Amino acid sequence: MTVPAGAIYGPKAMLINELAGSGGDAMPWYFKKSKLGPLVGKKTWGGLIAAFGAPPLMDGGGNTAPDAAIYGLDGEWEVENAGVAPDIEVEFDPALWRQGRDPQLERAVEYLLEELKKNPPKQYKRPAFPNYFKNAAPAPAGQGGRGNQ
Repeated sequence: MTVPAGAIYGPKAMLINELAGSGGDAMPWYFKKSKLGPLVGKKTWGGLIAAFGAPPLMDGGGNTAPDAAIYGLDGEWEVENAGVAPDIEVEFDPALWRQGRDPQLERAVEYLLEELKKNPPKQYKRPAFPNYFKNAAPAPAGQGGRGNQ
């Protein structure tokens, strides 16, 4: 069996759209930075900023103000007010959606099938099971060894 069993060993793609913000901006950003595969769809909206721990108000209410954002390894602010752009841009078509179609998903599947043709999954040969008992001396009689059952 393969380990880890839940891994995706073949090509990968991620669908994104203009309604994705916060974690919907972060996940595609991580996916792209990790070079896991193409982003397919439309650019995310660029709302990757956080508001951490504001003190409570006297009346028990609260308020927040953005006070954290991310920057990349090159020291530049990223994502906020810019979004994450797709590698393969595909417009979402509501008319096709009403017909039960999803052009973004279809394009991602098309890409993945092309990649599988170019790079089919490796097939690994399982070795023969070892026989650790082939050179073992038989157990003495009455000692409960393998042959005395």
